[in-house]
Amino acid sequence: MDNVRVRFAPSPTGYLHIGGLRTAVYNYLYARQHNGKFLLRIEDTDRTRFVEGAIENLIRSLTWAGLEIDEGVMMENGEVVEKGDCGPYIQSKRLDIYKKYVDQLLESGHAYYCFCTKERLDNLREEQKIKGKVPRYDGLCRGVSMEEAKKRIANGEDYVVRLKLPHDRDISFEDEARGTITINSNEMDDQVLMKSDGFPTYHMAVVVDDHLMGITHIIRGEEWLPSTPKHVYLYEALGWEVPTYIHLPGVLNSDHKKLSKRQGDVSVEDFRGHGYLPEGLVNYLALVGWSPEDNQEIFSMDELIKAFDTKRIAKTGGVFDVKKLDWVNSHYMKELSADELLDMAMPYIEKAGLFTKEDVEKNPEHYRVLMETIQDGLDRLEQVPEACGFLYDDYEVTEEAALEQLKSESAPKVIEGLQEILGEMDEITLEEAGKLMKQVQKISGVKGKNLYMPARAAMTGNVHGPELSNIIYLLGKDEILKRLEKAKSYFA
Repeated sequence: MDNVRVRFAPSPTGYLHIGGLRTAVYNYLYARQHNGKFLLRIEDTDRTRFVEGAIENLIRSLTWAGLEIDEGVMMENGEVVEKGDCGPYIQSKRLDIYKKYVDQLLESGHAYYCFCTKERLDNLREEQKIKGKVPRYDGLCRGVSMEEAKKRIANGEDYVVRLKLPHDRDISFEDEARGTITINSNEMDDQVLMKSDGFPTYHMAVVVDDHLMGITHIIRGEEWLPSTPKHVYLYEALGWEVPTYIHLPGVLNSDHKKLSKRQGDVSVEDFRGHGYLPEGLVNYLALVGWSPEDNQEIFSMDELIKAFDTKRIAKTGGVFDVKKLDWVNSHYMKELSADELLDMAMPYIEKAGLFTKEDVEKNPEHYRVLMETIQDGLDRLEQVPEACGFLYDDYEVTEEAALEQLKSESAPKVIEGLQEILGEMDEITLEEAGKLMKQVQKISGVKGKNLYMPARAAMTGNVHGPELSNIIYLLGKDEILKRLEKAKSYFA
């Protein structure tokens, strides 16, 4: 497939929604698979919803997710810039372009001026609802001649420009994920193309921009499916070739309703804040609404690019399952080196007040071992402080199973053996920590579970957890002796 050009075209209304990121991911995969271009366009014609700083946030989220923008709106040295031959790529800078094509549609008879007031339209909608009809414009101004319309405009009357749809005509288009879709024009509205403030509606702007920017494939959410026949008709009215459409299923919450803020986190920033890795989030999102042929679940970006197939995009919404996201992300957490994990987790660690970068510089091995010790149990970075808790929390034994171990027959022998050996040692090295329990076994005559479980319970207050030799090294001689003394108070 030659010259594939796709675009991600969000509105700057705040942070990037997780469903928006998935749309961007699918566009990006498609572009890379076909050696095409991935464009970022900003659709900001609805000025009432514009949020300051939203464009920067969008670009930062896409960059963090590893989606490289080839053309359009980008950031350079902290500034928003536009790059490419089809600009401007921000819709509010393109008003003259839209006006030119609205005028063309008016002249060719494919559009008309409408002078109906808001009151009239509201009343019409109410009447139609009462009669059980679908609320839509009744075409009153279709009969206003161009001459009369121009007079009324000259007299200062407010107006919009509407699309003049043909009567009772089937409009069909091919959707690469859903097949042929046909809607009759009688079921559609004479869409407003230009609002009274001179700004185009989404429907006008999107068709003009996609054509002039050479977009070959439109990959977007299924909420635009009902509007697509209007867009197809607009392409025809303007004498342009219709691009290929691929409509994506929604991203749903566990109740199978659209994922929304009321249910909790929905923005990329939220997930980033919880310490999900970009690789984990992108890998998981790709699987919400698309399934590979062989049920593979862990994919690098390169593997996703190779495997992605629009024919395997689901027709029904995909449920966003945080547990599954955690599982996918934990895979990428395990792939980090101890140094990478420490570096990425440092903001969470410092916020919790556990230790500082200066502490790490003084004793790098200690903190490297700490990361290796906790790494396997992590799903996301925000869990690091809690996972380090065994070192920093006040030592108490509250877990039922741990208390049982301390009341067991072997516990006094094990603790006595530990105290004896530790009493003869200086500070414990990692190598010595690895041999310590073998020495306790010799002195106490206790082995297996009867040795390890009480020892772990006495040192950590738990019966399960990371490698015991690492814990011994990390706690150090003085702290262990202190805990062993306290553990005796729990004996039966």
